[in-house]
Amino acid sequence: MKINKTKKVRVVVTGLGVISSLGFGKDRFWENLIKGKSGISKVDSFDTIDHSTHFGGEVRDFNPDDFMSRKKAQVMGRASHLAIAATKLAFKDAKLDCKKLLFENTAVFLGTTGGESQKIEEMDAVWLEKGVDAIDRMSIIQYPVSNISSNVALEFRVKGKTQIFTTACAAGNYAIGYGFDFLRLGKADMVIAGGSDAFSYLSYTGFNQVRAIAPEICQPFDKNRKGMIPGEGAGIIILETLESAQKRNAHIYAEIAGYGLSCDAFHMTNPQVEGVSACMESALKHSGIIPEDVDYISAHGTGTKFNDRTESTSIKKIFGSRKVPVSSIKSMLGHTMGAASAIEALTCCLTIENSLIPPTINHETSDAECDIDCVPNVARKHTVDIALNNGFAFGGNNASVVIKKFKD
Repeated sequence: MKINKTKKVRVVVTGLGVISSLGFGKDRFWENLIKGKSGISKVDSFDTIDHSTHFGGEVRDFNPDDFMSRKKAQVMGRASHLAIAATKLAFKDAKLDCKKLLFENTAVFLGTTGGESQKIEEMDAVWLEKGVDAIDRMSIIQYPVSNISSNVALEFRVKGKTQIFTTACAAGNYAIGYGFDFLRLGKADMVIAGGSDAFSYLSYTGFNQVRAIAPEICQPFDKNRKGMIPGEGAGIIILETLESAQKRNAHIYAEIAGYGLSCDAFHMTNPQVEGVSACMESALKHSGIIPEDVDYISAHGTGTKFNDRTESTSIKKIFGSRKVPVSSIKSMLGHTMGAASAIEALTCCLTIENSLIPPTINHETSDAECDIDCVPNVARKHTVDIALNNGFAFGGNNASVVIKKFKD
């Protein structure tokens, strides 16, 4: 494929696939999201008796055999299961015939935080109980983090570039941004982009030990917020060049206008206003958008004291006294780690398409330090032409993506 240096290549979203604690597929997910339903429940993936917290956003009633052969599923980790399932749903939504797709011109870019950490947990358990020689060799082969994107490529026979991004909770946005660049440079006609993370004892225990998990509910931007709620899931969006989408008369949900990246370079867990605001400013500049044009912000909104205060301050720094509607769907899903900003990008597409903003639930008491319009508790009818999707991560890794209504 030749790079066209004279014609501006536009990148559009033509398929949405999601596996989450609020349901499988975009329709069920969106229905529950705008109703303000919660996907949080008591953890049953593992025993939390030794933990001080016991709630999470687990994906219930998920059977990988519904999306792939049992033989393949048995050797893969859960994060790969979730990613493949979400990709199949995205393909179906995009009305793509996998048998006719030219996979040489398709790439896979995914984000994750824990990778296949459940495989590591399984191997550790076998090692402790039976010794190192009892560890199954397929578990060893399948635990590397790069296997998530590789397994998606293997399942769908994708022969273009595959890559995994491990920039923690901003990884989904990193994958989307990279896919955007890849398509604009003429290196592919289509990109499978998004993120996937499975519920993990290792991750849950870590957040529990640093006292970052709320007792029962996640309350982003609330004065009495007590922390985040770990979750799991996968979000996949199909990115295409406009030319590719129009050739097959595809439904276009939205257009990717650009993205911005930054690193706080300050602290491993405490975000900084300078880094976060620089990321959002970069995304707007890269997209040719001014702050007055933004109709909605999909917040990182974890429900922790530091994150919500920093994000709110950064929003006010950029948007001034104008109160742009802001919401955090983590209040309903929990924090899906590397899948979070991918699922939120998908949500932005549905928000634009339906002119309806999902709420931030569990909001009870306003916080002077988070003096923003967080769309409390009830979805809001609102025309959204331009959405800013925020993803911020440990290590100060920040990524924001601008998504806008497609206009031919």
